[in-house]
Amino acid sequence: MEHGVFPGDAVEGPDVPDEVVDRYRELSADIASGVGVVSTRLRGRDYAATVSGFLSVSYDPPTVLVSLYAEARIAEAVLDAGSWALSLLPARLRGTANWLASPGSPLEGLLNQVDYGRGPETGAAIIDGAIAWFEVRTTSVTTAATHELIVGEVVSMGRRASADDESDPLIHFASAYGRLAR
Repeated sequence: MEHGVFPGDAVEGPDVPDEVVDRYRELSADIASGVGVVSTRLRGRDYAATVSGFLSVSYDPPTVLVSLYAEARIAEAVLDAGSWALSLLPARLRGTANWLASPGSPLEGLLNQVDYGRGPETGAAIIDGAIAWFEVRTTSVTTAATHELIVGEVVSMGRRASADDESDPLIHFASAYGRLAR
């Protein structure tokens, strides 16, 4: 029998042992998810970051959620701006995902090496080649441990991808980027 944390075991608060955190990190890496870029524009500056913690919440009205590390610049900017965009990436934009996931990315010129356009409603960066994109106005925020869960209503959406890209999404699985087997 495998050792670990089981239902009924207390795992809460800041006193979680490092080995429990490490085990959770290892096991949760096996949750396959899409890869996207969250972006916002605040006081004339672009902010963007790669994310894999997002989901569709509702179709009526169209609503999405993104999970952002609370101490990250992107979380602060999204919260302050009150609007943001989510661009879902195709596999060929792995380099963009890597660039925008890099710790210590520059504050100025962050998007200089990324092809993008502006969302028609929020002005946030929409990544060119995105399988799908959504512009969102924040409707609620919930703090969950080290992250902010930001929920918003979709105010504009579309595609910027070729047919080949639409059928080849970038996936995050086992702590790495990959592709769906075809």
